[in-house]
Parts: sequence; C-alpha cells; structure tokens
Amino acid sequence: MSSTEMNSSKTLLSLSHVSRHFDNGPEKLQILDDVNLDITKGETVAIIGPSGSGKSTLLYLMGLLDRPSVGSVTFDGQSLEKATDRQRSKLRNADFGFIYQFHHLLPEFTAFENVLMPALIGGKSNKESKARAIELLDKVGLSHRHDHYPAELSGGEQQRVAVARALLNQPKLLLADEPTGNLDAASADKVFDLFTEMVKESDAAVIVVTHNPELAAKCDKIYRIESGKLFKAEKVAKKASKKAAKKAPAKKAPAKKTATKKTTKKAKA
Repeated sequence: MSSTEMNSSKTLLSLSHVSRHFDNGPEKLQILDDVNLDITKGETVAIIGPSGSGKSTLLYLMGLLDRPSVGSVTFDGQSLEKATDRQRSKLRNADFGFIYQFHHLLPEFTAFENVLMPALIGGKSNKESKARAIELLDKVGLSHRHDHYPAELSGGEQQRVAVARALLNQPKLLLADEPTGNLDAASADKVFDLFTEMVKESDAAVIVVTHNPELAAKCDKIYRIESGKLFKAEKVAKKASKKAAKKAPAKKAPAKKTATKKTTKKAKA
C-alpha cells in the first residue's frame, strides 16, 4: 500500500472546497468560504473563533445536519454528495455522537433512559447497551443519579448525562459544541479524559468547538475560523502554555555570599 493510500485510509472526515451561503432577498449571505479540512482517525481537533464566525455552521456540515452550497463532504471513504436524508440520518445515528452547548435532554425520561436513547432509536436496546449506559454514567460521576429526571439534576449534571449519551454507540466521530461550558474544572477534565479514552479505544476522532483556550490546547490540532475562512492555529497551544508558565511561581535564585570587610581582615590576620 502506497503512503497516499495509507493516509486516505486514516482520513475519517474530509471537507473539500466547502462553502455555505444563505439567500437573504437579493443578497447572498456567505457563512463559510472555501473550507478544506481532513480529520484523521485517532485525533482530537479543536475549532476556535469569535461568535458569528461560522463555527456552528461548520459543525452542522461536519455532522451531516446540513449540506454545503458548494464543495463535498466525505465520511470514512464514502462521498455524501448524493446521499438521501434517510441515509444521512442512519449514518448519524450509527457513527456520530453529538454534544451540544445545551444538553437537550428529554424531560420525561430518566438520566439512564436519556443515555440509552441512541440505542433505542437504533433498535438495539439490548443488555450490552444498557450495561454501557450504566458504565458511562458511572464514568461521568453520576452513579447515584441513574433514576433521576433532568429537572432533578443540576446544569452540570445534565451536561454530563449528555456527554454519556453521545458516547453510548461508540461513535467513529464525536462532535462537541462547548462541551465543558457548564462544568467545573474537575468535571471538565473528566469529560476530556473520556474523549481521549474513546479515541484510543476505537480509533475514533473528536472535534471540539470551543472558546476555551485551555481545552483547545489539550487537542492534537487547533483550527481557527474567521469570517468563514478556516486556518490552522498551532500557536494557540504555545500561547496557552506560556500563560501557564507566567502563572507558575518563579524559583528564587540562591543568594550569593559576600564577604564583609571584617571577615576579610580576620582572614588576613
């Protein structure tokens, strides 16, 4: 197998010359402009940028929730240009996991039932799926909350249920929109550890849209989107580490011993 073939077999998601615009009367509102991006199996990727730059639109396109105006999207070697809505929906349920900025839990179902929902929709609510739902709730620190309804959970707990739900089907691609925005530092670290564990276990990929530079710095690659254009932003991680270095207390240099005039005279005597 050639190196080109090996690289293409490792590519999970590919966007080629993707643009997205919306018609606003006689004018055209350009949201994304000629975006090219390859996501490789086994990596974590952060996408950062100011509000209104096109991050959410890009996330919807990568998650097959929208179609590009121009360009093509390929997932795991399969071109989706001619895929029907039904085919795209089936693929999303089987191979994609979504974590939104707001949890979107179903209020009439318990935490356990919400986590199990992707399996229920996919028609595979078996013992294995139920055992995995319990395991994931335990991993996000909610072993004591299985039977609680969303209204009985705090905002952070609701978000952790959403994280567990996204991981239930062991997705090939996890898309997360500000996944740690409602979490404290300890819970945020636990969630990111879950992401990296999933990547290692199943050779999956994680794409995180975030405003958090510390979360972005933990990812393998960082991209910045501005005015619909996507750029690689490797320096962000370095800046974050420099800030951390500034916060760390500086080590004091040992004081030099200087001889006084009196000790010098005594030494001569």
